[in-house]
Amino acid sequence: MRLFGGRDRRVAEPRPVADSREVAEAVPPALRIAGAWSWRLLVVAGALAAVFFLVAQLRIIVIPLMVAALLTALTIPLVEWLQRRRWPRGLAVAVAIVLLLSAVTALFWLAVAQIRDGYPDLQRRAIDSYDGLRQFLLESPLHLTEADISRYTDTLVQAIQQDTQQILSGALSVGSSLGHLVVGLLLTIFATIFLLFDGARIWRWIVGIFPRRARPAVDGSGRAGWVTLGNFVRVQLVVAAIDAIGIGLGAFILGLFYGGMPLVVPIAVLVFLGSFIPVVGAVTTGAIAVLVALIALGPIPAIIMLGIVLLVQQIEGHVLQPFIMGTAVKVHPLAVVLAVAGGSIVAGIPGALFAVPVVAFLNVAIKTVATGSWRTNPRPDGLTEVPVA
Repeated sequence: MRLFGGRDRRVAEPRPVADSREVAEAVPPALRIAGAWSWRLLVVAGALAAVFFLVAQLRIIVIPLMVAALLTALTIPLVEWLQRRRWPRGLAVAVAIVLLLSAVTALFWLAVAQIRDGYPDLQRRAIDSYDGLRQFLLESPLHLTEADISRYTDTLVQAIQQDTQQILSGALSVGSSLGHLVVGLLLTIFATIFLLFDGARIWRWIVGIFPRRARPAVDGSGRAGWVTLGNFVRVQLVVAAIDAIGIGLGAFILGLFYGGMPLVVPIAVLVFLGSFIPVVGAVTTGAIAVLVALIALGPIPAIIMLGIVLLVQQIEGHVLQPFIMGTAVKVHPLAVVLAVAGGSIVAGIPGALFAVPVVAFLNVAIKTVATGSWRTNPRPDGLTEVPVA
């Protein structure tokens, strides 16, 4: 068509746009697979980051609840045993809580009493060790004089005094921490009571949150993970007791040959508590035992104490962990080390304490869902669906 005497201009038809199938075929298969994995991994990483952020913000609630879960897994066999003997559920839970609190209180009272009684002797021996070290430095090839030793000592004292202001400025945070500790202890006790008394109904409510078709898988995997968690707590209790008895007995026998080892019972208690943190706790408490031996008895007994600690740790690592812990938890030692390291980085000591139980629970729960073994898990209520409480 000619307009205003101009030349014919035909409008070019648009080129056909390639459909999604052609675009997908133009991308190499390896790149398509990498892209699919990448966005899914990013979503998973974002979800995990959100979970870690919420846990960090609610740690004053999360930590007591996790401690309560471990205590429940430890004491639930006693409650069920009492119920099989026709004890009321409430009375069985009360007996379990009283026994648990009595055991923990007696343990700490024994440790504090021993520290109070043994501290003067340890202080006297520390002074004697300092005098011996001072005399050794005077007679050593370093040719130090009394003035040199006094100057170095004064420098150390001044450095400590310079940090006094920072220590005093942290008094308010200490008070806040003490308040959090009290709240955490009360929350742990109440959560343990309710989990022991009404844990089944709470679990049914949690399962009821999930879609109807997913409830049997969630229920079966959760029950399998709970069994593993209970096995972990009970086995870890045995391992911690063996570590405490071994190192405590070794320290006692060592003291028989060197005039008595102070603070044997507190050392055993620290080893027992520290053993609940795999790898890190045993090393730290063992170092404390060696340090006490060095201060109270001297270098040679400290070396012998180090050998005792290493021997007990070798027995635990090569006998107890593979045969007892490995059978109960089924977590590879490398996974244990990585879990403890990652937990300590994320949440400090609580993270190192709960890392292995969480990994063991998730390991079994995920395997149960992936293999479909939840279909063969027995259901005590015989229901095909989990009702919401």
